[in-house]
Amino acid sequence: MKRQELIDQIREKQSFLCVGLDTDINKVPKHLLEFEDPVFEFNRRIIDVTKDLCVSYKINTAFYESRGIKGWESLIKTWQYLPKDTFSIADAKRGDIGNTSEMYAQAFFNEQSSGMSFDSITVAPYMGSDSVMPFLNFDDKWVILLALTSNSGSADFQNLTDTEDVQLFEKVIQTANQWAGADKLMYVVGATRGEKFLEIRKHAPDNFLLVPGVGAQGGSLQEVCKYGMNKDCGLLVNSSRAIIYASSGEDFAEVARAEAQKVQAEMAEALKKSPIFNF
Repeated sequence: MKRQELIDQIREKQSFLCVGLDTDINKVPKHLLEFEDPVFEFNRRIIDVTKDLCVSYKINTAFYESRGIKGWESLIKTWQYLPKDTFSIADAKRGDIGNTSEMYAQAFFNEQSSGMSFDSITVAPYMGSDSVMPFLNFDDKWVILLALTSNSGSADFQNLTDTEDVQLFEKVIQTANQWAGADKLMYVVGATRGEKFLEIRKHAPDNFLLVPGVGAQGGSLQEVCKYGMNKDCGLLVNSSRAIIYASSGEDFAEVARAEAQKVQAEMAEALKKSPIFNF
């Protein structure tokens, strides 16, 4: 998906919601277990009730890979079912030496070889440029690079400073910006970081940011918008558990839609109030 197509979807749906399909077989409503593929059936129903409210779906591949062949089948079927006008994210957090990254890129970007062609993939930058470039070599595909995450251990490395008082997450962004532009490169920034978005925007004013942590992890959508929104919105705010697991009963899809509607309505208000985003 091209950058302008994503921006157009945000305008059309008045939303920058990304729904996370982090589907745990142990949390799927019991009545779905009678289906041949309960995970896909769960995902299918969630997609059906949220596709008009979100612009993106993020699939955390660990929940699928952990189930072996059955999990991969669920993953492929879920990707195939995603609406083509939504931005698809393989949350795989890959990153290895060049030839290995090339194979990872083939796995998630080359439909002919793997059955999947996601719009983007999350990548860990620790091994440097040669571990990232194989993903950037695909046309109209995006790398979403880990920059400033919301997990408790993130400060172990990400906030370390060099002799010029530049924090590691800032160095990651400064360096990665030399590899690709804002039409191919996004950054992961945790919603629980609040005013840290100001520091991020100093180095990545035009890039889209994938923002986990709103909802179940306690991040504030208002703060994310206040400090992180740019002229093109520039945000994909992910919500997983707060939406997909809002109910464990037979009404799970309807309740998930209601939760997604709440978030979308809040996003629409934020977009309308912003002087830098006009419908």
